[in-house]
Amino acid sequence: MSMQIPVSLEGRSRPALRIALSYYVANGLSAALGLLLISGGVHLFLGAFAASAASVGVIVCIPPDQVAPKHRKFWHLLPAALIGLPLFFGVQALHAAPLYLGLLLVPATFIAFLAAAWGKRGLPISVSVMFAMIFSMAVPEYAKSGTALASSLYFALGASLYLIYATLANALLNGRYRVQMLADTLLALAGLMRTLAQQFSPLGTADAQGQTPLIGQSLKQQAALAEHLQTARDLLLESPRTPHRQRLAGMLMQILEMRDHLLACELDLDTLKTHPGHAPGLHELSEVLDQLADEIEGLADALLTGRQPGPGQDRRLHLASVPWGEEAPSARNGSAPSPGVLARGLANRVGNINDETLRLLALARGEAEPDLVIVRAAWQTFVSPTTWSWRPFVALWRWDAPPLRHAIRAALAIGSAYAISLALPWGTHDYWILLTIVVVLRGSLAQTLERRNSRVAGTLMGCVLAGALLATHSPPLVMLAILTLSQAIAHAFAVKRYLWTAVAATVLGLVQAHLLNAGTSPAFEVLERIADTLIGAAIAWAFSYVLPSWERTQIPALVARTLAAQARHARIALGLGQLQAVDNEPELEWRLARREAYDSLSALVQATQRALSEPRAVRPPLEPLGHLLAHSYQLLAQLTAVKTLLLLRRGRLDTERIRIPLLQTTQHIEASLLARQPAVVAGSLRIDSAPGPVTLPDPFEHDLSPWALRRLDLASGIALQVREDAEQILRPVVQQT
Repeated sequence: MSMQIPVSLEGRSRPALRIALSYYVANGLSAALGLLLISGGVHLFLGAFAASAASVGVIVCIPPDQVAPKHRKFWHLLPAALIGLPLFFGVQALHAAPLYLGLLLVPATFIAFLAAAWGKRGLPISVSVMFAMIFSMAVPEYAKSGTALASSLYFALGASLYLIYATLANALLNGRYRVQMLADTLLALAGLMRTLAQQFSPLGTADAQGQTPLIGQSLKQQAALAEHLQTARDLLLESPRTPHRQRLAGMLMQILEMRDHLLACELDLDTLKTHPGHAPGLHELSEVLDQLADEIEGLADALLTGRQPGPGQDRRLHLASVPWGEEAPSARNGSAPSPGVLARGLANRVGNINDETLRLLALARGEAEPDLVIVRAAWQTFVSPTTWSWRPFVALWRWDAPPLRHAIRAALAIGSAYAISLALPWGTHDYWILLTIVVVLRGSLAQTLERRNSRVAGTLMGCVLAGALLATHSPPLVMLAILTLSQAIAHAFAVKRYLWTAVAATVLGLVQAHLLNAGTSPAFEVLERIADTLIGAAIAWAFSYVLPSWERTQIPALVARTLAAQARHARIALGLGQLQAVDNEPELEWRLARREAYDSLSALVQATQRALSEPRAVRPPLEPLGHLLAHSYQLLAQLTAVKTLLLLRRGRLDTERIRIPLLQTTQHIEASLLARQPAVVAGSLRIDSAPGPVTLPDPFEHDLSPWALRRLDLASGIALQVREDAEQILRPVVQQT
């Protein structure tokens, strides 16, 4: 007889269990185990001095060791070791000459931070290169009996061993990483579903406490889901040759479809919420979405724990019978479709999510086969490049390039901090100030402020925790276990939750310093760590205003990218090529266009969020930015609804009736978004030529052509709104710059 876990306990423990079983925690534990094995092995065979230098080589290679495809993993890690080794040697050789050491630190910092030009792949390399110099300064005093060359050789030994270890560990854990990454993406999808369910309520514009409006929360979750999906694509679409990998890849493709259906569910929602008689029906749809989110979360939990997920429940019949109140005659608008018909259409779109959830669960249970045609087509088309290119480096040599300005800013900050550290009365751990700057100073003010707050709070908490641990006078084996766990946490949450990283890194640094320098006072180590962290955080904050790259300078390019992506997506989504195609090439092209549309919006959402932390005088116009984002997602939703009809309901469309409107709408949207002369005007695509109320059939009935025509008409109008929003944004930005 199996023991049942109480529901309340399960509810409280579930978030912690999800974190413990996540891919980033597994990656952190893998990195910590590598550090333990390599440093312990070197200590056993070559002694303490060799182990301390080798551990620095390992630590330098850890930041870029993230969950990644197996292909070219070694070459992705190699730059950290190749660039870090000569800098480690240079610091060792100049350690006794502070002036020359400073002359090395400043230009090397500039070069290291140029790696930010490669985006998410380059930032860990910047951190690694800086770690090579900073931790070289941290070599214990008793190690001076060894030469700079000897310590550098031990550094190279540790780095080389970790490169091999990390490559093998990533290959060994690849299967587990795929499952964990998919589960994390499912949880992000479920969160978006719950936010949408809240929007079905009349109070859906903001929560009861007056906190972040749901539309803002939805935009953030859309951007986060887009990032999750790209990371998952890179991993799950790599060589899906086995049936298990193909099933996981097929589930990922289902998630992509569900995201589109979720977006389409926001259509007509504001109109329906103005009719009180529809409140009970909307409440039922909200409950259905919450139930579907429960099933998605249950599937994610089953994947994480290795259990067979339960079967899904088909809610189509229930959705078709959801009661909708009769609207008053005064609520009817002769130029708009009946709210009752719109409500049935909304229920039908929720039904599409229900269908995709059933397919997803069937795939997970092995009761359905993945669409191998789509999986194979997406195999290499949708993954990020794994090779290093010189293009980002060549493109950054212009004065307004953010990576170049950030590199100059970081070099000036490190130079100033090093000079201050030499003047401090204690100066036993001058590298702590530099280390704080490296992990706090970021390319934008918003990111720097977030890191500053987390670093200071984490350091204070870590100092208290480390002081308590050191006061226990635990044996060396216990301290070694604490070091390993601290390294695992510090690496695992560096991107997800930096506060935890700051706490763990502080414990790691203080405990390691105590073990390597047993004669020093633990209390003084704690006080010095706090003081150096506060100084470093203040310097990083101050230099974030030096040569700033305000978001307003990036907004015009991001807006242009968004408009171009929306126009291309409209052209491809509304094309009839898929209806006559004998292969999947038109659909593949649409999927690529759809990804770029979502990615461009995600980048604009993130820039808008960062701008909220900037001084008011340099902020871009936030209100029209919000309108642009909302209208852009609405345009995507309308086009998604049409594309769904073209792909899944083509047998219920009159192709000849919609062919010309599809072409006209495409021309109008492209002309509107790209500031050309519109070929048609919004509202000209009448569903019926005769005046009077628009007649839409029940969405559960046969002919859906009127629905497609209505979506096309609405999309044309929204495209004009997007263009107007863009002009309002760009006008003040140009005036400010």
